[in-house]
Formats: sequence, structure tokens, C-alpha cells
Amino acid sequence: MVFPNLPSAAVTAVALLSTFSNALPAGLMSQVKRSDSLKFAFGSEKVRGVNLGGWFVLEPWITPSIFEATPDNVVDEYTLCQTLGATTAKNRLESHWSSFIQEGDFSEMKDFGINMVRIPIGYWSVSPLSGDPYVQGAYTFLGEALDWANAQGIKVMIDLHGAPGSQNGFDNSGRRGSIGWTQGNTVAQTITALNKIRDDHASHPAVAAIELVNEPMGPSLDMDTVRQFYMNGWGNLENSNVAVTFHDAFEGVNAWNDWGSGMWNLLLDTHHYEVFDAGSLQLSVGEHVSTACGFGGAMATNNKWTIAGEWTGAMTDCAQWLNGRGIGARYDGTYSVSGQGSSYIGDCAGKYQGTVAGLGLADHNNIKTFISAQISAFEKADGWIFWTWKNEAAPEWHFQNLTQAGLVPQPLSSASGC
Repeated sequence: MVFPNLPSAAVTAVALLSTFSNALPAGLMSQVKRSDSLKFAFGSEKVRGVNLGGWFVLEPWITPSIFEATPDNVVDEYTLCQTLGATTAKNRLESHWSSFIQEGDFSEMKDFGINMVRIPIGYWSVSPLSGDPYVQGAYTFLGEALDWANAQGIKVMIDLHGAPGSQNGFDNSGRRGSIGWTQGNTVAQTITALNKIRDDHASHPAVAAIELVNEPMGPSLDMDTVRQFYMNGWGNLENSNVAVTFHDAFEGVNAWNDWGSGMWNLLLDTHHYEVFDAGSLQLSVGEHVSTACGFGGAMATNNKWTIAGEWTGAMTDCAQWLNGRGIGARYDGTYSVSGQGSSYIGDCAGKYQGTVAGLGLADHNNIKTFISAQISAFEKADGWIFWTWKNEAAPEWHFQNLTQAGLVPQPLSSASGC
């Protein structure tokens, strides 16, 4: 999902790409895009979606109630299952899986104009590895969710959100800490999980895209290995009538134009947040909007279909545990990780927990402006998928509540600002 401890090189790249873009010949664009057999008209119809974050891959900030009664060392799904033990963890997670997202959510999404959902799932739910503490069951609910989406005419991107060894070291990979993906057999194990998703679900009428892996931390990985994994993953999916989706690996939204020759139905997923470095947190609302508009302009110059597969209404990192359990916020100066601190920018009171209704009028107006501008920015390219549909206590990130409160434009096509 989010990248709270992004290396400085990647932060710099994210900042630069909002300013610089490279125009590309129309002929080059036509070489790498094709949609004749897909279930969604990528390139002609805008993706307008939401992520179902926190459902099948736990993140403490999305569902803090699952973590609050556990020891402080429980910081992700791995340590939760490890600490609780198989029986207790399975009971707790089955209760969560069956209640957090239900069939009625898809009906409401449809009413809001949503045409796609991105469903994150971990490798452990698809193709578990011996010795892992994770518990099984989420994959069954995934199959049910595909039917719910299909009944509403909503398409689905299945997103392999957590890879063996952790592809980024974030809690959203399932295991916070070191980055072990690409070591040992982890790439082959990732391919095994992707192939099972393909075999089980690629032919489902709702499944329009499969994402090879979420947010691999390119600056900390051998990018030749990442690119080869992407090529192999595409090769296994090329005849599956899905858009083969790959994340930009924090290399920059325009860094992939020279890659992918001869590969079709590629969908580039780039994530845009303006809350995970001090410079972004100090921007005015107008500057936030300008940065987003520049990013959308950069997306539009790509020679591949490009979406902002994660973004938010937030302009602070104040949501409780957003940067990780036990880690504070840069915004109010409480951030502390690996000896790195932060300086006070503003007060997080009223932003850590609660609902959209609990935010002040100024926050309402600012978030509304920012969301509308980002939608119009990302639709300069091929669309967007908001992070996330719902959560327990982070109002800036709660698409359902934001829309109910009138902070998301309705209809979505009425968005403006860029």
C-alpha cells in the first residue's frame, strides 16, 4: 500500500517526475498497447476504482482493532499469526474476512460510479510455504468477491500484494523488516502463486487484470532481476485475456517507456502519495494540487496504459500507525524509526482517528479540492484506483465515507482541478 520509509533516491524520483515529462511518438505508443480480447476497454474507458486494502492483507492502520490487544511486537500479519497461534489467528481472521467487505459494498461502489476494484492478496493465501505462520482461508473469499463484483458489472484487478521474503520490507507485504524477495527461491515461488491465480481466476468474467507484485522496492533490489521477473510473469499471462499489470518499482512513472518491446496488454501501475516526506507535508493545498496535476501529466506521456493504482485524499501522515505500528507521524514530529526523527509541521489532533464527519470544515474543503484535482489529473492518463475503500479510523483514506460526505465528485466524470 503505502511507502512510509521510502529511500531518498526514490523520494527524489517521485518529486522530479511531477515536474518533468518526455513526449513520445504516437507510433511507439501503438506498438505496446492492445486491447482486442480484454474484458475492460483500457485506453478508451477510464479506470475509476477503489482498493480493498486491509481485507486479505492486514495493515495495522487500516484495522487497528485487530492489533490493539496484542503485544507491541505484533506489527504485521506474519507476527500476528505467529503470536496468536494458528487456531486463534484463524478464528480472528475468518471473522474479519466475512465482515469487513460484503456483497453490499459492491452495490454501493457501483452507485458511486466505480468500475474496477483492486483486490490485494498475499502469496501465503494462494500458495503457502512450509514454515510460514500465516493461516489459510482468504483465497476462498476472493473467489466469492469476484462473483459479487461481476453481479454489479465491476471489473477486478487481482493484486499479488505480498511476495515471499517481502518485496519491500513494509507491513503491507505481510512481513515488516528486511527485504528478502529475489533471494533463494522467492521469485520462483512468486511465479507459482501467480500461475495459480491465473489458472483459478483469469477466465472469470470479472477479472480484467492481474498485478504481478505490489511495490517492489526497486532502489533496494537488482532491477535486472525485477525486469526479468516482469517478463516471465507476462509470458505466463500473455494469453489469459487480462491486462498484465506491473508496478513502477519506485523507478519513476516515466522510467518504463523503453522496456516491454513486443509485449502487449501491459498496464503500468504507479502510486502517488504526497505524505511520506517532510517536503510534501509542508505543501499548501494549492501546491498539493499542482504536484498532482504535474504527476498526471507525466503519466499521460507514457507509451503503456498507465493508472494511479494507489492514491489518497490525505495531505498528512497523521492516521494512527500509517507509517507502521509504534511509529509516529512526520507531520506532528512524533515519527521515529531506525534513529530517524522528524520536525513538527502541524497538529494531528482530530486526524489520527475518527470519521470524515469528525473533520473540521477546512479539512473537508481541502480534501474535497485535492480529491477532485487528483481524479482529473490521473484521467489525463488511463485512470485511478483509490486507497482504500474503507478502514476503521483514518478518514482521509476512507473512500466510502468521503463519498457519502460529498467530498468525492459525483458523478466522477465531473472532477476538475487540473
